[in-house]
Amino acid sequence: MPATEANRRRFLGGAAALAACGATRAWAGRPGFSLASVGTDWERLAAWADSLKPPRFPRREFVITRFGARASGASDASAAIAAAIAACHRAGGGRVLVPPGEFQTGPVVLLSNVELHLAAGATLRFAPDPSRYPLVLTRYEGIELMNYSPLVRAYGASNIAITGQGTLDGGADWQHWWNWAGRRPGAAHGMERAPAGPAASYPPRTQFADRIRLGQMAEQGVPVARRVFGPGHYLRPQFIQPYRCENVLIEGVRLRRSPMYHVHPVLCRNVIVRGLDVASDGPNTDGCDPESCGGVLIEDCRFATGDDCVAVKSGRNADGRRLHVPARDHLIRRCRMERGHGAVTIGSEISGDARAIFVEQCRIGPAVMTALRVKNNAMRGGRIENVQARALAVSRTAQAAVTIDFLYEEGAAGPYTPVCRHVRVEGMRVEACRRALELRGLPRAPIEDVALVRCRFDHAAEPDIIRDVRGLTLRDVMINGRPAAAAGAAPAAVRG
Repeated sequence: MPATEANRRRFLGGAAALAACGATRAWAGRPGFSLASVGTDWERLAAWADSLKPPRFPRREFVITRFGARASGASDASAAIAAAIAACHRAGGGRVLVPPGEFQTGPVVLLSNVELHLAAGATLRFAPDPSRYPLVLTRYEGIELMNYSPLVRAYGASNIAITGQGTLDGGADWQHWWNWAGRRPGAAHGMERAPAGPAASYPPRTQFADRIRLGQMAEQGVPVARRVFGPGHYLRPQFIQPYRCENVLIEGVRLRRSPMYHVHPVLCRNVIVRGLDVASDGPNTDGCDPESCGGVLIEDCRFATGDDCVAVKSGRNADGRRLHVPARDHLIRRCRMERGHGAVTIGSEISGDARAIFVEQCRIGPAVMTALRVKNNAMRGGRIENVQARALAVSRTAQAAVTIDFLYEEGAAGPYTPVCRHVRVEGMRVEACRRALELRGLPRAPIEDVALVRCRFDHAAEPDIIRDVRGLTLRDVMINGRPAAAAGAAPAAVRG
């Protein structure tokens, strides 16, 4: 049996077994801490974040060169890295060390109690060959499926880490992976819209038809084990994806040229993402996208990305509702968001809800579209509650500095009710923006309870857009040197 078919059958069998034992529901019901009652008490929030303990590992070291890896452009270190990780795991845990030098590899699978450490001067360069990446259970844009393995993956593991001062290079470029998005070099970042008409009219070797087919399968309730993509399809893998893991640390490393999202924890608890340097200009190369995770700290990172810098997610449409595991208790602080769509975005894959999302002390711009962005619509229908941001220093945004948008993509064309309420932004300073606010709810689903306090927006080129908002408070807010509306009133620059 060919290796690809063997991998496919093995992982399909694993997915079927997972579904049969009800693991999804069991995980969703696991208890955890909650910050939902923190409110505006930032001191308690900081104490919670400082109390988070990263995973600890025994003082054992497994150097990949002792398992046969060679730092050369031609040698494949995949087997040596896998052997070092397996030996470390069998020994009860420790550190797998990538020493200085450049090592070529295929997919890397982390196991419990293993720290993958890249020394300064070390580079793991991943092969951009789809045939190297077996089919695994994963998520693509908020929908579960069987697809190409992420470049670095862990499934059901606890106490895992990727650390160091080295570099992980995903190998993506406009001839490998990125071309599947339908974009071209020099085109605007993100995703090109699918052309109108039948699937046969879609550009060949691009993701358009596969994205539509996957969405239809989820809406029709096709079991995940039968949502098989991979070879012959064009849905890109993520770079680093811990899936259903607990106690995860990703710290210090440089991430470059991911096929898609750089860091994508899914259904994880207790995640620390710290001190990363993430840079890529490819399509959908988000910096860090925690999805349906509980207890996430993202701090002291630099993001210069081809899409959102940080995007909080919880599943898309029917699949997000099927799993219904909310994103909860996230703190994003002291990060630099230099380039991207949204500096911090919530959505649009948010059908499983989001609550208690906090952002503070971040520096944003000059090449971002918006600083704080919420995306939802009547096909997602997720509930987003208790979003707080403070002390954000923004040099420039190409669009509105603060956006809450229920008209994203499908907009009002859906049967579900999007919810966004209890949003507070305090101490935001914006040097230049297209407009300060763009808040667009739906007549049947207004955005509720939005407060801006002690904020300043300079060089706003256009008036605010505020539609279908119930309960907007602007207190000590200046736009272009003039006071915005008084508390409880609609601002002067309203359209619609």
